[in-house]
Amino acid sequence: MSHLKLDQDEEELLHDIESDDFTSVLTPERREELSAAAERTVKKDKRINIRISARDLDAIQRRAMEEGMPYQTLVASVLHKYVSGGLKDVVADKVREPAAKYSKD
Repeated sequence: MSHLKLDQDEEELLHDIESDDFTSVLTPERREELSAAAERTVKKDKRINIRISARDLDAIQRRAMEEGMPYQTLVASVLHKYVSGGLKDVVADKVREPAAKYSKD
C-alpha cells in the first residue's frame, strides 16, 4: 500500500486504523441503510446488446486492461456516470456554447 499517494486526512485515518486507535461510529441501523443503498446501486438486472465499431471496442478493451477491469464493467461504469451526471459530453457543450452567445437578446 506504500505506492498509494494519500492526503493528510487519509494518512491520519490509516495511522489510526493501523495503531488500533480508530473506532467506528457506524450504527447497525445506518450500516443496514448503507448496505441497502449499495445493493440498489450495483444491482444489474438488465442486459443490453449494442453494435460498435471494432476500433472502439479495441480501444475500450485496452483502456479496461489498463484499469485492471473487465471491459463490460468499464462500459457499464461510463454509462452510469453519464446518466447520473458525473460524465459530461464536452463536444456537445462546445457546440451549444456558440449558439448560446447568439441567442441572447
